Amino acid sequence: MGFNSFLGNAKAVEAVREMLARGRVPGSLLFTGPDGIGKKTLALMLAKALNCERRRPDGNDFCGECSRCRKADEFVASSAEDLAQRRGIKDAQKRVEGLVYFDLQLIEPLTRYILIEQIRQLRVTAYSRPFNFPQRILIIDQAQAIHWQAADLLLKVLEEPPDTTTIILICPNAYELRPTIRSRCLTLQFAPVEEAVIERVLTEERGLGKGDLALALRVANGSLALARSLDLKAYVEQRRPWLALLDTLARPSSRSLSPQQWKTLFDATKLLAENRDRVEQSLKTGSILLRDVMHVLVGGESKAVTNVDLLPRLKTWAQALGLRGIQKLEEG
Repeated sequence: MGFNSFLGNAKAVEAVREMLARGRVPGSLLFTGPDGIGKKTLALMLAKALNCERRRPDGNDFCGECSRCRKADEFVASSAEDLAQRRGIKDAQKRVEGLVYFDLQLIEPLTRYILIEQIRQLRVTAYSRPFNFPQRILIIDQAQAIHWQAADLLLKVLEEPPDTTTIILICPNAYELRPTIRSRCLTLQFAPVEEAVIERVLTEERGLGKGDLALALRVANGSLALARSLDLKAYVEQRRPWLALLDTLARPSSRSLSPQQWKTLFDATKLLAENRDRVEQSLKTGSILLRDVMHVLVGGESKAVTNVDLLPRLKTWAQALGLRGIQKLEEG
């Protein structure tokens, strides 16, 4: 156990370990980079390292087994359970009643936003002494979702964080945060995880064979979280209506659609819209396909293409639709 178990982003891990070794972990940190690459995982590891009973004063790792490391896991599980319960409460006022933060606390959006009451409780907790740990760690995930009315409250804490509290903000793009917030945090930039690491996860943990590996690597797109949760068969099935739609729309414009082709078009459109719970994911799948068509149109067999198993069809669609046709589909 320890930082050696973290996959990818070696520079970010090294920066964290160097801070720990020097005893100079800032009170305010910002972890930024694409989703699914380990920002929250590393923040939780840092929380354990700051409090691990077996870490030497000059050490830069954690054991994962002592009572404090195990307590950290309990705090994370309790935080997640509390968030899930609160999100299920319809009454907006009751949703934020009785907020209590642990010495290690995950703070995430309760609605579309991280609410002012959540940041107000963070402020109260930050300035009180920890109960179980020497160092309290408050992790704000999806920090770009902090409500604008709550940002000023957070800013005041970031300006002068107490010695016993470390605040870690996590967001995909640092520039979604106010400049005044960014300037008060030490920023660690994370990158997509190396393809070799993703490939090892897909083959060793998920058991994917060589035939599926190329597509899975492109769909995962450097995200460990997506590689570990990817259902490739479901992805292939989800894009099927889009393939039918594009096949039909890519017919030469000089010929009218036959009744059977109109039926194919209607059925494909119906499939795309019938499951409302998956509309967002379906639209994302279609957007990736259109992006692939654009890449092929502009750059031939581009390395940026996700659906590598469809290259011949992508070329056909690109030639038939052209730039204007692709743009119309993206706009529509």
